[in-house]
Amino acid sequence: MKKHHQDVRDLIYIHLNQTEQYVMSYGIEFEEFAAAFSGSLNHLLLLKHRFDETDFNMHTLLEYCPDAKVNKLAAQDVYGYGDFCWIDFVEEDGLNELTGQEIAELLYLGHLKQHLKIPFYPKLGNRFVYLAHDDGWFNKVYYRSFKDFFHLLSEGISEKLGKVKLEKSLLGIRKKRSYPSVNKEILLSLTPFIKEGICISLKDADHQRGRIEIPIWVIGDFANMDDMYEEYEEISSKNCHAKIIFDKKTKEWKLNVI
Repeated sequence: MKKHHQDVRDLIYIHLNQTEQYVMSYGIEFEEFAAAFSGSLNHLLLLKHRFDETDFNMHTLLEYCPDAKVNKLAAQDVYGYGDFCWIDFVEEDGLNELTGQEIAELLYLGHLKQHLKIPFYPKLGNRFVYLAHDDGWFNKVYYRSFKDFFHLLSEGISEKLGKVKLEKSLLGIRKKRSYPSVNKEILLSLTPFIKEGICISLKDADHQRGRIEIPIWVIGDFANMDDMYEEYEEISSKNCHAKIIFDKKTKEWKLNVI
């Protein structure tokens, strides 16, 4: 039943696990992640990947993507890698200080997409751990600060809306519309829902003359995205639990909890 990753773009599923500091998601791809943190991502220690232009760390015997090549990596067909897992780090010296136990924890993360201990390492100074299978289909990302997650979501929703609703110009060429980022306060107020697991559906957005209404359904906690998608297909015929609304006149976002 698995959808091709092109279908992923117009539906976002997110479930936030505050205690263990990660977010499970569907519909947000590494390309969008890298764009949201453009210029501020550190080097990426690659735990599972198929990227060719890497550097090699002798201490961990692992390849890494230097920060200067992150954009090149983001332009790849990362979905086609299958497993794509990394942890960011500030200095290579930090990698060289990792103990055997810490390296074992990193390998376990990449292999099972689960942690033995919450994976934030002072030696690495990492903000994230990114664990994906068929990138955009199943993503589990650990965040040192959930501020980063809400930043990604605010950028991602407006970016996706621009891709989904392409405008035809006078010459018939489809051009991308640009929307302001969704206010983080709006998204923060959805936290109780996000902790339960929600779908934000751009494919079901209601495009009216003066506004765009994007429906949100609370659908629960899923690790299997086939099951999540089936649940979404069932619930999407029912009334939604909230809407994010873009006012075309004021160019502002607001939230309507139903």
